Amino acid sequence: MSDDTTPETGTGPDVPPDRLAISPRSPYFDADKLQRGIGIRFKGTVRNNVEEYSISEGWIRVQAGKTKDRAGQPLTIKLNGPVEAWYEDLGEGAPVASKG
Repeated sequence: MSDDTTPETGTGPDVPPDRLAISPRSPYFDADKLQRGIGIRFKGTVRNNVEEYSISEGWIRVQAGKTKDRAGQPLTIKLNGPVEAWYEDLGEGAPVASKG
């Protein structure tokens, strides 16, 4: 009688991971999950420029303009606040992973 998905706690098969990055150089990169499409809401606003996020730690990384680091990678800044994530391929009403 147990449901595999619990939107309130952010667990289950159709809820994105706690932390994910779009850079293949990151240990938190997962191409299969990214291919599904991840929606991110940060401080109540849907964002489409997120490079990496952590729900449990409450932050996102976004590109700092067109600035590059010494290795030619985009320079990012870390923004703190409440983060919610969901798979966009599930459409409206998809289970949302959030802290709390």
